[in-house]
Amino acid sequence: MRIRTAGVIAVFTLALAASGCGGGDEPATDESPKAAGGKLVIWADDKRTAALKPFAETFGRENGVTVEVQAVSKDLQTNFVTASQQGSGPDVVVGAHDWIGNMVQNGAIDPVQLAADQKSAFNETAIKAVTFNGQLYGVPYAMENLALIRNTALVPEAPKTVEELVAAGKRLKAEKKASEILCLQSGQNGDAYHIYPLYTSAGGYLFGTTANGDYDPKDLGVGKPESIEAFKKIGALGEKGEGVLKRSITPENSIATFTGKKCAFLVSGPWAVADVKKAGISYDITPVPGFAGGKEAQPFVGVQAFYVASKGKNKALAQEFVANHVTKPDLAVALYQAEPRPPALTAALDQVKGSDPDLAKFTEAGRNGQVLPAIPAMAAIWDPFGKAEAAVIGGADPARTITSAGETIAGQIK
Repeated sequence: MRIRTAGVIAVFTLALAASGCGGGDEPATDESPKAAGGKLVIWADDKRTAALKPFAETFGRENGVTVEVQAVSKDLQTNFVTASQQGSGPDVVVGAHDWIGNMVQNGAIDPVQLAADQKSAFNETAIKAVTFNGQLYGVPYAMENLALIRNTALVPEAPKTVEELVAAGKRLKAEKKASEILCLQSGQNGDAYHIYPLYTSAGGYLFGTTANGDYDPKDLGVGKPESIEAFKKIGALGEKGEGVLKRSITPENSIATFTGKKCAFLVSGPWAVADVKKAGISYDITPVPGFAGGKEAQPFVGVQAFYVASKGKNKALAQEFVANHVTKPDLAVALYQAEPRPPALTAALDQVKGSDPDLAKFTEAGRNGQVLPAIPAMAAIWDPFGKAEAAVIGGADPARTITSAGETIAGQIK
């Protein structure tokens, strides 16, 4: 399950790494990976480690080297940045694309060298997500976004608007077929990631964009009139309003409340599907609806990727592994099987979508989503925004609350 907190902490006192590698179409090193010899060390989380090991061993045999895949079960990004500073990190690390700004800021990763035909084999949004300051910094393998998961036994037709969803949920409560209108996790600290589709539909934004489409940390939307209006709508759905959004719906219980048939609607991602299937619930997956008369709800689109450590001991071998081994469909399929999320590699998606119709539905739900910002300034968003959301859901004044959150965020970005 993707849970966004303030735990991603950037160490901004380090100088930005000045890399000589470009984002061109040809490898920048003349060193043969086989000639490099030695050992390639890969860090990943527990789920991905098991799937990676057989492919890493194959790569090792083909290149006459030893490959170790090491599991880092907690705070992988923070541990990687710290180890990189100390010279004890891996050669390759696997993680979310929104780590990129922090890792580049700390000089922890190098640009990745992919040929033009290799780039074109991936989902265009996935490539955009791992591009930072005009350079490609990772090779994507999976994508994820939120959608509306619906109990079709309770609600046969998907709601077209938030208002339709609320009406259906209230009817089910009145009929005592459900105890909650919507399972959208908040908790006492809020959850910026999960509320974002409603925030965007109501007109709010986090960052503007520059002329080339990159997020602009100087254009902060939090605290501006658009965000105030958005939080007024969020507040109207809260505990003192419609009772749709509640702080009692948390990261720990949102999926379980849905699988326990206590609500008919769940806003979540691909990670929720296994539990839904296990519960034997008849379900469908559709885009998160927006407010009537509002903008289209836009979830964040996240990407999981492989990165080359800038201070790794075997960088030529790491580039070879990431550019020419990770880009093979069989590895992407194996990673999908370890944790079912839509593969970023088009050929891999084509292989698995026939047996998993949910993939196409999640992809459609994220079709008009926004790439989760990977700029370092994003680290300042999560905690103040989430706490403002929770406060407004609990009945706090939307204008004062989000204006204060915007001031806090702006102060951290400066």
